[in-house]
Amino acid sequence: EALHLHLSLQHWVNDGLMTAFFLLVGLEIRRELAEGHLKGRRAATLPVVAAIGGMVVPALLYLAVAGRSAAHGWGIPMATDIALAVSVLALVGPGIPPALRAFLLGLAVVDDIGAIVVIAVFYSQGVAWGWLALAAATIAATLVARAAGVSLMPVYVVLGAVLWYSLFRGGVHPTIAGVVMGLLCPIDRIASVEHRVHGVTNWVIVPVFAIANSGIAIGAHALRVAATAPVAWGVFLGLVLGKPIGVLLASRAAIRSGAANMPTGTTGRQLFGAGGAAGIGFTVALFVADLAFRHGATVDEQLVADAKIAILLASVVSGAVAFAVLRRSTRSVA
Repeated sequence: EALHLHLSLQHWVNDGLMTAFFLLVGLEIRRELAEGHLKGRRAATLPVVAAIGGMVVPALLYLAVAGRSAAHGWGIPMATDIALAVSVLALVGPGIPPALRAFLLGLAVVDDIGAIVVIAVFYSQGVAWGWLALAAATIAATLVARAAGVSLMPVYVVLGAVLWYSLFRGGVHPTIAGVVMGLLCPIDRIASVEHRVHGVTNWVIVPVFAIANSGIAIGAHALRVAATAPVAWGVFLGLVLGKPIGVLLASRAAIRSGAANMPTGTTGRQLFGAGGAAGIGFTVALFVADLAFRHGATVDEQLVADAKIAILLASVVSGAVAFAVLRRSTRSVA
């Protein structure tokens, strides 16, 4: 059991391969923080505040709709699917301000980390503190290596592998190891690491993930059942309405208070469109749905099915609305 080989192929894809995707995201955020559109405290503050708003409002909206019948699912509409959200911006085209893409990346990373913390605290089957202590020690060792000027990538690969395994055994979603190692990567090695990881991530890992997680049964009967299920409406409204509203309100509050700056070249409508893209909750939301209605070895399959249908439909609607809003905003600016 040392390597938990009894886990399904889907879990190895979600927990293992997707770590490389989150590594790529962490590297991009690291570059933006060091020399890009998130450089400086005020620029970096906005996606953090927006992510908090984009987590709190969907959770509260879910509880308002489904709190009496399935309260434990409040964490489902909190997370953003980074790959699909950023893909919406790519589909809109070159009219998207680079600062808006950096904002959405930062927001998605923060609320995915928030969702992972929620998983660890509220949905885990038991946290192993010894393994988490090893994870913390590994992060400290990485910081020491970076401060000492170590640039040999095999050192960081080994440290990343130890961090992943420690989190995995510690009961925390191990893909966070990718984000952490990306954020801690020596700035002068980011370009070479991105070059090695980018192609295999976009052309192999993300498509394999989509295939492995596509097993959502959608038929007339399933849709009719979900249409009357509070959990489905809670998840759907949390993602479609809660995300953009939470992101926009929190962003405006931070900007008006002077704590953060509006992303360069970005309009309020584009900020709302980015919030809509954050409502695409495919990856981590599906994972939380599998955990939220699990009681020991028993799973409420109907609640899980209703939640997953809502995630899929909400992600499609959120993506379409975000694309329409951003497309129109770029045309009006042009």
